[in-house]
Amino acid sequence: MSEKRYAPATERNREPIAEVLARELPAQGLVLEVASGTGEHAVFFASRFPALEWQPSDPDSEALASVAAYRAEYSGHNLRAPVLLDAAAPSSWPVQEAAAILCINMVHISPWEATEGLFAGAAQILGGKNLPLILYGPYLEQGVETAPSNLDFDASLKARNSRWGLRQAEEVDALAAIHSFARTARYAMPANNLMLVYRDA
Repeated sequence: MSEKRYAPATERNREPIAEVLARELPAQGLVLEVASGTGEHAVFFASRFPALEWQPSDPDSEALASVAAYRAEYSGHNLRAPVLLDAAAPSSWPVQEAAAILCINMVHISPWEATEGLFAGAAQILGGKNLPLILYGPYLEQGVETAPSNLDFDASLKARNSRWGLRQAEEVDALAAIHSFARTARYAMPANNLMLVYRDA
């Protein structure tokens, strides 16, 4: 049985995400992908941006095995082997330098401590260099009507785990400020998702 896992949303969102990444990523360097999940995004983006090194990571052993299985079929040379990385434990991250950090669909499917750790780790790796921390996923926003599907999704997440759920974008902004980041871009994405970009304040 293949160790590859599949996320149906990946094929739907990878092109719109890539369009934003083309605007926000540096021309070269290492991109650390936090919470790579199945690995489908890592392979696609590594192929799309061959001048960049792609470093997938995840805290889950089955996810790491899936990423490795996809990587084994990748013909390029810019996709690194996946590494174990727990966003909530930034002091033990195995990556010390990067030109950008990308985190797709983690913030709402993890305890808030993971997002706190994500910004703390980003500050260590990206701080003072005006390099991007890029988040993708569904968010709640003050003054913006939330789609019913996102409200339903939020309720289902909290039913599965009371520490999960859609986050207020403004709360993420406040957390970013603690670590000397400021939001520099907001992109409306398909299926009521957002891409939020943070750089040094």
